[in-house]
Amino acid sequence: MEELHLLKKHKKGFLRIVFSRTGIIILLLMLAILCFLITEMLFAALIFKILGGLGLFNLCVIVYLINSDMDSSAKLTWILVISFTSFFGTMFYLYTKANFGSRAVGYSYIDLIKKHRDEISQDKAVITRLEADSPETVDLVRYLNRSGTYPIISGNKVTYYPLGENKFEAMLDDLRKAEKFIFLEYFIVDEGHMWGSILRILADKAQQGVDVRVMYDGTCAISLLPYNYPKRLEKLGIKCKMFSPLRPFLSTHYNYRDHRKILVIDGKVGYNGGVNLADEYINHIERFGHWKDTAIRIEGKAVDNLTLMFLNMWSLWQKEPDYKSYLGLAENFDDKGYAVPFGDNPFDDDKVGEKVYMHILNRANSYVHIMSPYLILDDELLTALKYSAERGIDTKLILPGIPDKKAVYALAKTYFKTLLNSGVEIYLYTPGFVHAKVFVSDDCKAVVGTINLDYRSLYHHFECGTFLYDADCISEIEADYQATLEKCERVNYESIKKEKLFTKLRGRFMRLIAPLL
Repeated sequence: MEELHLLKKHKKGFLRIVFSRTGIIILLLMLAILCFLITEMLFAALIFKILGGLGLFNLCVIVYLINSDMDSSAKLTWILVISFTSFFGTMFYLYTKANFGSRAVGYSYIDLIKKHRDEISQDKAVITRLEADSPETVDLVRYLNRSGTYPIISGNKVTYYPLGENKFEAMLDDLRKAEKFIFLEYFIVDEGHMWGSILRILADKAQQGVDVRVMYDGTCAISLLPYNYPKRLEKLGIKCKMFSPLRPFLSTHYNYRDHRKILVIDGKVGYNGGVNLADEYINHIERFGHWKDTAIRIEGKAVDNLTLMFLNMWSLWQKEPDYKSYLGLAENFDDKGYAVPFGDNPFDDDKVGEKVYMHILNRANSYVHIMSPYLILDDELLTALKYSAERGIDTKLILPGIPDKKAVYALAKTYFKTLLNSGVEIYLYTPGFVHAKVFVSDDCKAVVGTINLDYRSLYHHFECGTFLYDADCISEIEADYQATLEKCERVNYESIKKEKLFTKLRGRFMRLIAPLL
């Protein structure tokens, strides 16, 4: 297969910590210690007055925090940061609260959602049929449509891919058939076999007059792609946008990443799931053992939801005057079931992804089976998981056997005993790393998308997923789950007891700052 590469082979950088909350917290601690020492030397006579004034200022901010609508775990974390870093922690909180550079993006995105709310309408006949089949599912569907114009659509062909390499083969075939436009929105793009094969097709299609657009998250500019990579793509005729390029310590953009994975071809075919455009996602290279990921392919009118999500994000930087020419292009199929591709954004204070997951947990009658790479739970989701098991629902959770982030993995393990006490079954994927984000329940409901069980996905990122009801592929999702279970090791009290003391202590400490990870 012919590939196209624009960069020389490069080594991965170690700069992520500089651009992350971890780097900033370390810097704050160092500054706090340095400031205290300098103040003590220069203003020894005034030290108590200065410290008293700073203490009063910090107390006022803490009182404000306690009375805010923030999640209780996040409140505790910020109080600890302020307590240990004093004035600098307070200023960091106020800085992130102000969202310099991000607030304007948020306002624009919400305005775009409102402006284009009527681009896709909900077929009332579909709602009527669904209400007869599953009244409690209609409640969720109405909520999703209200949250961002995500109507539920019937008559789609939905294909489930249990591995990234399965998706890769299918998407290459679909890309070669593109005639009008190709929209790609991904969190990670990295040069290699996967992206090189895709880029070769994109460049050829652009030369043929196909409208090719690529959008990727600015975190790629840390160590994967150079800042001028969009210009390199534009020389090939490919339109390209980088979402919020990161600059160390200069903005709060690191908190609001575009974590979505969307591919739309001609408005007729759409892809969604956890698979990014890099070689580890298709097991072409090995990073953390075998990479278990999932995706779905949608053919039908539900693709419009994905198209609208892409256009709204694209229009943040380059206004798209006419959405209509990209919508309503798909045909209906006779396949049973319903699909709702939906999005979540951090600017409306509406945790859409978490509410979808909680709906499944709270309404399940038989089982809820989950795959997630991370486990950093807020109070509501932890309660929902426990309650699901406590009321007799078969609640299973598959996590990685080989982690990509050891500190975050240690944090996840701090939830194990609490979940086991409530009856939740936890399994570790021994061959390697689980990157899939899957919920499947009762042989009739499922979600495949980008939304992890952690604070970043649930609170801080742009995310997307596809909620499925009564679709043919749900049986395949559950079958894949059962096949994956056979490769897992079950967590029990004995295995928790045998965990290394350092891992336990590390996890407990990391849990103090869980909302910042």
